[in-house]
Amino acid sequence: MEIRDSHCHATPRWGEPVETLLGEMNRNGVSTAVLMQSSGEDDSTYMMECKHRFPGRFSLVVRVLTERADATEQLERKVKEGAEGLRLTHTTRSPGKDPLAIWHKAAELGIPVSVSGSLAGFGSPEFEGVVKELGNLTIVMEHLGHSGGGGPDRTGPPYEPFRKVVELAKYKNVFMKVPGFGEFANVARPFRNFPFDSVPPLIEMAIDAFGARRLMWGSDFPPSAGREGYRNALRFPMEHVRFKSADDKEWVFGKTASTLWRFE
Repeated sequence: MEIRDSHCHATPRWGEPVETLLGEMNRNGVSTAVLMQSSGEDDSTYMMECKHRFPGRFSLVVRVLTERADATEQLERKVKEGAEGLRLTHTTRSPGKDPLAIWHKAAELGIPVSVSGSLAGFGSPEFEGVVKELGNLTIVMEHLGHSGGGGPDRTGPPYEPFRKVVELAKYKNVFMKVPGFGEFANVARPFRNFPFDSVPPLIEMAIDAFGARRLMWGSDFPPSAGREGYRNALRFPMEHVRFKSADDKEWVFGKTASTLWRFE
């Protein structure tokens, strides 16, 4: 199985540099990864350098200054430089006559948009309206629809807020990233070999809704290092999620990502 990480970060200014990420990838048999520009980073120069220093290992999802009038030109320039995706929040709107101009530009360029936000935001009529209008744009919801955080409204039965989010699976242009259990499961204290009291069946619910071919695993490194760690963010979902087939597992841990990003 070829494993691809669809969501990780590298920066010399905050967190960890790319060499630390590559060490984790190499130790855990992860062939390629999507570098996501962090919310605190306005400059994607380092990410571009990483792609060229380590050819074939990374694809890049960048941010642009969406509040500026030249945001669409910024995006076009970054795609020419090697970016293969755009990162927005679910509330991102453009100035001017078209509030979805930056979303439309991504569709025109043929690149996916990776979307951060909140569980309530992804489940809102406003976000569904964006999805409906942009049927020709691949939209990827991050962090299992941002289902982490604990509490019965998020991780307890009957999981109604999460059910609203996975209803977006009816739109064939919508995908979702699957994280490690540390993002949404309650941790046992003291730690055990399997360090969770319980794991809500959110990933299984996502599989039922989207199918494996629209789901992809992402480590969220380096934040995951402060939770269960890179190895366990990969190992626990791989070993404990109830996949319907070995083929489904291969799609979630590698094949789906390869349909969206080229890793050239």
